[in-house]
Amino acid sequence: MDKVQPITCDATSNLKVSIPDTQGRYIVLYFYPRDATPGCTTEGQNFRDQHQAFIDANAIIYGVSKDDLVKHEKFKAKQAFPFELIADVDGTLCEQFGVWQLKKFMGREFMGIVRSTFLISPDGDIVNAWEKVRVKNHVDEVLKAVQSL
Repeated sequence: MDKVQPITCDATSNLKVSIPDTQGRYIVLYFYPRDATPGCTTEGQNFRDQHQAFIDANAIIYGVSKDDLVKHEKFKAKQAFPFELIADVDGTLCEQFGVWQLKKFMGREFMGIVRSTFLISPDGDIVNAWEKVRVKNHVDEVLKAVQSL
């Protein structure tokens, strides 16, 4: 996929989020498996800690999982995330970006979100994609890509 199909999603703070961004900003869209799990918490905290640097580089961050808005609001509040979380309960966004995949863990197979991040231009072009992300150093790598634009 080279270009995003325009979509509007429900997000925390009772917002409707447009992808691509209608205000001319780049979007860092990061998909994660579940709220309040160790890796997902660390990844969100890393984005939180670099949030101002992304804003300074004309990029807005959105986290996405299939958790509902109630869980997202609790997770966002507990971790003091300054960015919004998108509730993709029906999996529309996950399907569009191809992150809903067969996963294997401890000998069993199941469908789940593969941790992935996409950098989307204001025109809807996917500038960069990181798939099967490892949390360590990931946010720094994404920030460098944003700052190089």
